[in-house]
Amino acid sequence: MHITKEEDLRYIIGHAPAGVCILNADTLNIELINTHLLKLINKERENLLGKSYKEIFEVAKPDNETALNMAGTGQSSHDYKGTIIRVLNGKKEVTPATFVYCPVRSGKGKVSQIAVWILENSGEALNEELAAINEELAATNEEYAALNEELVTTNEELVETQDSLRRSEKLFRSIALNIPGSLIIVIDQDHRYVAIEGDIMEKMGYDRRDYEGKHPADISPERYEASRPLYERVMSGEKFSVERKAETGEFYLVHFVPLKNENGVVESGLIIALDITEIKQAEEKSAKLAAIVETSDDAIISKTLESVITSWNTSAQRMFGYTAEEMIGESIYKIIPEDRQDEEPHIISRLKSGDRVDHFETKRRTKDGRLLDLSLTISPIKDKQGNIIGVSKIARDITEKKQEEQRKNDFIGMVSHELKTPLTSLTAIIQAAHSKLRHNEDPFLSGAMEKANYQARRMATMINGFLNVSRLEAGKLLIEKQPFDLDQLLREILEETRLTVTTHSFSLEECDHIAVNADRDKISSVISNLISNAVKYSPKGSSIDIRCKINKETVIVSVKDDGMGIKSEDIGHIFERYYRIETSVTRHISGFGIGLYLSAEIIKRHGGDIWVESESTKGSIFYFSLPATKRK
Repeated sequence: MHITKEEDLRYIIGHAPAGVCILNADTLNIELINTHLLKLINKERENLLGKSYKEIFEVAKPDNETALNMAGTGQSSHDYKGTIIRVLNGKKEVTPATFVYCPVRSGKGKVSQIAVWILENSGEALNEELAAINEELAATNEEYAALNEELVTTNEELVETQDSLRRSEKLFRSIALNIPGSLIIVIDQDHRYVAIEGDIMEKMGYDRRDYEGKHPADISPERYEASRPLYERVMSGEKFSVERKAETGEFYLVHFVPLKNENGVVESGLIIALDITEIKQAEEKSAKLAAIVETSDDAIISKTLESVITSWNTSAQRMFGYTAEEMIGESIYKIIPEDRQDEEPHIISRLKSGDRVDHFETKRRTKDGRLLDLSLTISPIKDKQGNIIGVSKIARDITEKKQEEQRKNDFIGMVSHELKTPLTSLTAIIQAAHSKLRHNEDPFLSGAMEKANYQARRMATMINGFLNVSRLEAGKLLIEKQPFDLDQLLREILEETRLTVTTHSFSLEECDHIAVNADRDKISSVISNLISNAVKYSPKGSSIDIRCKINKETVIVSVKDDGMGIKSEDIGHIFERYYRIETSVTRHISGFGIGLYLSAEIIKRHGGDIWVESESTKGSIFYFSLPATKRK
């Protein structure tokens, strides 16, 4: 058996040939009493421990009090003469004795106890024995003090270790909480929970207070049965990861890491669960997007801001003839014709400013040298911080569409040209007949000729419109500018309109002496088209207002009606070729959707703008602007 120094001290005191008791320095209560002293006073140990020394030994003399006080302050007091009173066989005996008070210090030097030696006075030999015992007690006291010092040092090391453990635990919890979307668990060799932390702890059904220090089988047997094979694998030293999907739809990636000591023995297991729901959803979206890109009929190409191709789908290979291996890493200029090389820097510049390019019509060259007509939609590619890092381009082959439009324009131009000659002759005949029958007694003939003349003019206008569209597409629509008074042209058109249209009222806000340098016939057709549309799309009896004004160096003409108005989704398309608003009302209104398209092109070729302000059921105001000419 291993005997400590404190046990040695107790053994020496217990078997000393003199009476010994140990007192608490503060209370003077008896903490220890040996067998020899019990015999001297003839009392039981149980009746003495914890009792006051003064009460047991009837210490009341001043000298005895002084000796105790001196010992309490750290000074030894020897050879105090006194008596011991005991009751033996019913008789009270008084025995002379010598009392020795010796202070006992703790490891920090403080007097914590007082050792009292009580010796029967039996001569000089007893004194010598007392001196020997006293020396032995002093040596033992020194050993006891050394033991206390060791205990203090050990206690300080223990405190430091506990502080280190607390810091380590705090660091562990801090790390765990700062790993986004994580739960971290540490288990011991018996699968007992040592630590649990993480910002998804509650989300996954864990509560640290209910789990730490407990076995999972005591908390959730079903969950433990499902997890036990994994726990056994990690505690056997295997490092692995598994993926799990919760009943609520979240995805988790769980890492199992064995934690070994310096001897390579697995002491605990580290389990890290990471919420990867967003990653899985992003992967699914990416997979769907990749499938869409690969199955799209349009060529979908991505490139860097330096015009280097980074992706090339199957349709791009079919459209241009180059494989992905041939194009990825190459410059997009490889498929741009020489005469259109300046388009790329312009497009990149717009994208860098955050713009999107929609339906940009251009031409690109294939591997075999053919030119394709394409409609491009180009968008910036941004990272998570919103920085533009690349370009996405969707190219649609519109070669067939362009050829079809060209054939249609050629046909319209040819037919319109062929119709124009007989219509001119027919118009002349109708006008001559109308002139002769104007005063005829039969009102029917006069009215019929007037209506025939109006319809002939409408047909001529329509044919001229088709011819102008054909010429515009062929690049042969000539703009012959000359100075003229815009206000005079407005009055002429309005006077003519009032003669043929009696269902509406017209007003013109005078804008005298407004000069422009433009093609008078083309501007006339624009104004006539806007007034004609106002008549067609507004109810009978309503008013149509024509206004013009000068804004700095620009002339602005407007035509306002109180008609059906235009929906917001149609306004962006209203000036497109052949575009017509389809409603139950417009279905019965004649037209081919070329008037506004042709008007917009004419105004643009004059350096002006054309636009509309409208709301459904609240009427419309069409505007166009032209550069004004200063009068000399």
